[in-house]
Amino acid sequence: MADRIRKVAYYYTVVPNRPGAGAKILRALREAKVNLLAFSGFPEQGGAQLDFVPEVRAAFLNAARRAGVKLSARKTGFLVTGDDRVGACSRVLDKLAAARINLVAMDAVTAGKGRFGALFWVRPAEVAKAARALGAR
Repeated sequence: MADRIRKVAYYYTVVPNRPGAGAKILRALREAKVNLLAFSGFPEQGGAQLDFVPEVRAAFLNAARRAGVKLSARKTGFLVTGDDRVGACSRVLDKLAAARINLVAMDAVTAGKGRFGALFWVRPAEVAKAARALGAR
């Protein structure tokens, strides 16, 4: 199966970098039955930045509002899914390099059963160019 690359909407919030801060938000989303296509968290300026890629934006935004989560404006990233193999992300990176597009960040994992997934970001000014270079929708 060929890799699927698509543009995705994502939002972030910054929470205190202490035990349970992110879990509280994820629990509220779970209780609201909000499915996430991807989630990433990392330390940021004394706190922790949590990035959310919701399957259904409206449901996510409603649940986050009800939970009192202050979100960023909508941002755009890319989600790759496909069959796991050696160098699974290298073709994506090669295409971006050939188009002279710098990668801001990437998270990639094996999903089991021979599948992998990756979430990556480019500068906002290069989203359309990256989408064309990768054939992403």
